[in-house]
Amino acid sequence: MSASAEALFCLSHSSYNWYVDGDNKNGESSKAHKAAFHTDYSFNIAEYFAFCNRLLKKEPMTGENDAPCMIVFCAFQQIPEVIRQAEKYGFKNYIPLVFCKNYSPQVLKANIRIVGATEYALVLYLGKLPKFRNTDANGKRHMIFDHFDWVRDGKDIPKIHPSQKPISVLKRLIEIFTDEGDVVIDPCACSGSTLRAARELGRHSYGFEVSKDFYTKACKQMLGGTG
Repeated sequence: MSASAEALFCLSHSSYNWYVDGDNKNGESSKAHKAAFHTDYSFNIAEYFAFCNRLLKKEPMTGENDAPCMIVFCAFQQIPEVIRQAEKYGFKNYIPLVFCKNYSPQVLKANIRIVGATEYALVLYLGKLPKFRNTDANGKRHMIFDHFDWVRDGKDIPKIHPSQKPISVLKRLIEIFTDEGDVVIDPCACSGSTLRAARELGRHSYGFEVSKDFYTKACKQMLGGTG
C-alpha cells in the first residue's frame, strides 16, 4: 500500500467487561464475545505501534498544526499502558478524550454500584500538534472540548462488531483532524465503520482486518459491496 495516513484510527477490539474482574488473565466473563477478541491473548502492543508508526505521514517541515495523528480507543484502565507503549515508538504527546453516553452496558449492576457510561480515547502525535479543523461551514471557529456525546447509530447502520463505534462519533473526529481528500487508515477495521465515515466525508480510507468473517460482513453490509 503506497498511501500513508493523515489520521490513523485504532478502534479497541475488546471491553474489560468481557473478562472476570476486567483482567483477561482471569478468563472470560458472562459478557464475553469470543469472536470479538479471540486475538487478545496473542496481541503484541509493541509490534502494533511499530506497524502503526509506519502508516502515518511524515510530519511537515513547516506548519505547527498540520501533522498526522493516531486515535486509539481504549478502556480507562488501559490508558497508562497505551501511553507508555506509544511513547516507545515516537508518540510522545497525547490528548485524552471522553465520550459520554446516555445509557450503560452495566445495567445489571445499577442497583449495587455506579455504572460506567463513558468511552475513552487518546489522540497520539509525534512532535508537532496534529492537524486541527475547528471551523464550521460558515467559516466560524468553535472551541472543541475534550468530551463528546456518544450518539448511537440508527437502524440504517448495520451492527457488525460488539465494540463498533458510532458513525457520527467517527465522523466528528475525522472532521477535526483531517481535510477532504486526506487519507484515513484503520488498522483494526472490524465493522468498516471508520472506512464508511471517511468515505461519506470525502476522505480516502484503507483498513486492515484479520477476521475473514468481519471483513466479509463489513464489505457487504457496511461498505455496500466495496472492498
